[in-house]
Amino acid sequence: MIQKTYYKTKDYCKVKFSFAVENAETVEILGLNSDWENSVIMKKKKDGTFTTEVNLPKDTQHEFKYRINKTEWINDPEADTEAPNQFGGSNSVIVL
Repeated sequence: MIQKTYYKTKDYCKVKFSFAVENAETVEILGLNSDWENSVIMKKKKDGTFTTEVNLPKDTQHEFKYRINKTEWINDPEADTEAPNQFGGSNSVIVL
């Protein structure tokens, strides 16, 4: 789930990412702000879902992917859209 919170007086949007995947020990988000090197680590909740919040600039769009257990790359099925990537697959896209 992706939840966007816009503020009238701020130039950013607070975005809450929630993602559930079976047998995951770690989930990271890569690609936000075009940063594919430094991941955003998601916290595991008691119900097994992973969550995090990030502030992203308004009127932008960001490609991203989840990396599960440091090895598996997954798109978010609830992302706004998808974009093709250089590896022959696709990335999730969030539009703010």
